[in-house]
This record gives sequence, structure tokens and C-alpha cells, in this order.
Amino acid sequence: MTFLTLIQHFERLEATTKRLEMFEILAELFRLSDAEEIDKIIYLTQEQLLPSFYTLEMGMSEKLLVRAITDASGNKLPEVQQHFKTSGDLGKTTEYFLSSRPGTNLEITAVYSQLRDLARMSGEGSVEKKVGALAALLKSSSPTEAKYVSRFVVGRMRLGAGNATILEALSLAKTGERKSKAILERGFNLCSDLGKVGRILFTDGIAGIEHIRPTVGSPIRMALCERIANPEDVIKKIGRCSVEPKLDGFRCQIHKSKGNVEIFSRNLERTTPMFPELLEATKTAINAESIIFEGEALSYDDLTGELQPFQVTIQRKRKHGIAQAATDIPLKLFAFDLLYVNGEDWTDRSYSDRRARLGSVIADNPVIELGHADETDDPAEFARIFQSAIDKGAEGVVAKRPDGPYKAGARDFNWIKLKRSYKGTLADTVDVCLVGYFNGKGARAAFGIGAVLATVYDPDTDAFKTVSRLGSGFSQEEWAQLRDVLDAHSSESMPPRVDSTVTPDVWVHPHTVITVMADEITRSAMHTCGKDEHGIGYALRFPRAKGFIRSDKNPEDATTVGEIITMSENQKLVKLA
Repeated sequence: MTFLTLIQHFERLEATTKRLEMFEILAELFRLSDAEEIDKIIYLTQEQLLPSFYTLEMGMSEKLLVRAITDASGNKLPEVQQHFKTSGDLGKTTEYFLSSRPGTNLEITAVYSQLRDLARMSGEGSVEKKVGALAALLKSSSPTEAKYVSRFVVGRMRLGAGNATILEALSLAKTGERKSKAILERGFNLCSDLGKVGRILFTDGIAGIEHIRPTVGSPIRMALCERIANPEDVIKKIGRCSVEPKLDGFRCQIHKSKGNVEIFSRNLERTTPMFPELLEATKTAINAESIIFEGEALSYDDLTGELQPFQVTIQRKRKHGIAQAATDIPLKLFAFDLLYVNGEDWTDRSYSDRRARLGSVIADNPVIELGHADETDDPAEFARIFQSAIDKGAEGVVAKRPDGPYKAGARDFNWIKLKRSYKGTLADTVDVCLVGYFNGKGARAAFGIGAVLATVYDPDTDAFKTVSRLGSGFSQEEWAQLRDVLDAHSSESMPPRVDSTVTPDVWVHPHTVITVMADEITRSAMHTCGKDEHGIGYALRFPRAKGFIRSDKNPEDATTVGEIITMSENQKLVKLA
């Protein structure tokens, strides 16, 4: 397939906000693809070269792209800078200065290969090499192709096609209907690589997807919890269950193959270098040749053994000064689930069996231990376990069905979380994705930001629905930082995956997640979360930020519309009690 054909489909995607149209456009694109191209097409549609856990990034700033445009076009640097300042879109600036070039008939595989090679350039002189390589690619492109190359390089394509939309389009393209999406999604949840899923589908069909199994080094999308309001309803829902403290730290998925260890975060980013003590403990204290297991890592006081709050633990998330941080803020990992061991997939086995096997491979050591768990089918005993966990500093508890499998990437009632509640306030925190901000007034006028527009995720429509306008909980320094982060993902209009009747001063593509507290959930005609046939949705009352940006969470990890509705119903039950 030619790169221009891909671009033409991208332009059609960019021009629509209708999900059904997006399906059809993507399905049409995928039908034109072959097995050699499909993974590359999917990655480019996702606006990446490889999944994030490969840590392959373009490493090109806007400033370097401006230099490449200058070299490719032969124009002077100030001219290019001035046009970009006016247009605000380096893609349009590239197209303008290369408008007289006819370009060549580029193939997708060739463009992808050149972009990948550019991203891999490193070491002394790599900046100049990157600028030169990008200028050469722009010279060989038509103006339209060059526009999208530039947008891709600086991460500004914003096509609005989420993973769920791509999976459904793949199903439509290869089977003529959408019902195979569930099989494709299961395969994706086990490998976290949509390009790989597409390649297997195009090579081996649905049967090939059904044979996808966990692989050490390729993170598995993490299982998620449902919510229930009280111990009685938990026991009524799943019966006898294992009850574990819900710890507030770094969720880690650890992969070991002989002497090699990799650690992945909640959003599947490779975090291995950040946690040297976990890496060494896995090598020496986990008695398995190959294994994938999960746990929660928290900082602790090595004198008293007490666990520290998340505000302390989060200081370990850094790229520099790691050795000193590991000394000053040591971590302990509480392991809680086993997914794979010594060549065998354990995700389909019962939780009780997984936990027992996990305990059997952990040797005595000071860094990794099997997390505490109690079993009960008595609501009163559950309540006592819950209160004990709260007293020891946990957020709450997670109840797990003893016979339940590990449902990668799924939120179901195999795992149920129950978190502490406060009199007069909502019984849980909410993770929201920011999609816009409002200009500051008064004391915040200097920051140019005074409130943000917050959304929750709707997996049924692969869209973000508004739930609140938020203006409290951040320090002055955090407001300034937040504006910089949001401006890097700003949009000229409402992003395709956003559903909002509120218009902020600046739209932002879904990227940034924060945690908020609120007094309660109310019905609102202003917000689109859970909007009914009368146009009435749900909103957070008196929301305030708790902490800062959750860099460990992707936009799709935000609280869902269904969870908001459940939390609202639970809130009513608490008031009636």
C-alpha cells in the first residue's frame, strides 16, 4: 500500500467524530492491507512506532522539526518559525513550505522503516543525523505526506482511534462483522500489542488469535476491580472470598526469564531501571526459571518497618538519582498474583491455585513477600478485616473470588474493591481524564489556567464523557506545570473521542489522568456521563484534586461511566442505611 493511501484514510478519520464512520474507514483501510503491512498501519494509526513497553520514541522536538523543514525546503529558519507561530500546526507549516514538491510514490513499509531507523539513532552526533534523515524523508514526500510525517514525528496527529475502535474495525475487516472483537480483545489483553494481533489475524486468522498466550517480556494488560458498597453485598455477590489489603503504591508486573528481569507499570511502561532492589530480589529470591507475577510496591521505614503513604512512594518515580533514592526510600513488594510460570499459562487457573503456587516460589527475603490475605464468607468478619486494613494505612480491601481466573484487561466481579468512606463525602476517589481547561482569573490569571474539564471513560463507545469542572486541589506550582502538560496536547476543536456540551477555553486531547475526591455524585443536565433520554447525566459535586498527575495511568484507565453510576447507587444505599 502507498503511504498516500494511508494518509487519505487518516484525513477522513480526522474529518469525522462519528464512531460508526470511524469503524468503516478503518475497516476499509485494513481490507486494503496485507500481512506484511498491517502491523505498521496499526502502529501509525495508534501514533506510535511500537507499543510503549518497547520504549522506542521519536525523540524529535518541535525545534528540531523546524530545522528539518528548513533544510528540506531551502527556506530560511525565521520564515519557517514565523509560519509555525501563525499556523500553530507544524504539519500545515511543512505542507506550505513543500507545496511545490511533487514527491515520490512512497510505500508504507519504507516510510515506517525510515521513521523507525530515525528513532533508533543515538549517541554522539545523533541529533544532526536525525535532522538530516528527517529532512531527506520530507524531501521525498508529497506535501500531504510531509504534513502527516511531521505531525507523527512530534506526536500531533490526534486521529481519535482508540484501541477498542481499532479492534472492532479489525473484526469488521476480516470477518465482516464485529462479534469477533471479543476474541481479538482477549488476544490483545494477553500481549498488549495491537500490531501483533493484526499480524497474527492476517496470517493465521481467528484461530491464530485464540492461540495467543502470555510471553515473558511482553506485558499482560492488568486485571481490574469492580466496586460494591458494603461487605454484605460483596458476600452476596461472590460468597466466600479472599480479602486482601488494598495498598496505595506502584502496581508492578514482573517478568523473569533466567537472569533477565523486566518490570512494567500499571499502564504497561517499562520501569525496570527505577526499581533496582526489586530487580535484584526477583533474580535471587524467586525460585522459577521463567515467571510473570504481580504485586504492589510501597516505600517503608527500614527502622520501624512501617509502610509509607503514596506521597512518599511516588518520589521513587524518576529517571535520575535512582541509586540514592533506593537507599533513601526503599521499596517492599507485596506479591498478589501469578500469571505464568516455567512455560505454563496460569491466567485460566483459579485464584486460590495461583496464590498458592506464587507463595511456593518466593524464598525468604527482605524485599518481596506474599501479600496478606484472609478468607471469609461472614459479612461481620469481612467488616473487621476491612477496618483492620484501614487501621494499618491501606486504602481499603480487595475481595477475590477463590475460583476466579485472571481476566487480563477486564473489569469484572472476580475482583471487588471496597474503599474507606468518610462521613459526608463520596466513598471513593475517582480517576478523571482532562480534556480541556479554562483561562485563569484573579490570582490564577498569571498561570492562564484556572479550572479543568474532567471526563470519565465509556468503554461501550470508546469515548470520554464529561463529569466535572475542577478548580481546586492544586498548588500554584502545580497549576503552572499542569498548563504546560495540557498545552502539549492541545486541540483546535473538541477531540473526536470527547463527548461534551461544555466548551473550555482550550481543548485538550485525552492524555492526562488525575485522581479527585468529591462530596457526592449528583444528576446534572450539564455533563454527558451516563446521560439518559432526558439529557440528564452525572456530575461530581465539589471535586478537588488528590495529588497530581497519575503518570502511571492511561486515559482509558480513568474511572468508567458504569462505575460512576454504580458509585451513585451505592451512595444512595449508604444514605438510606
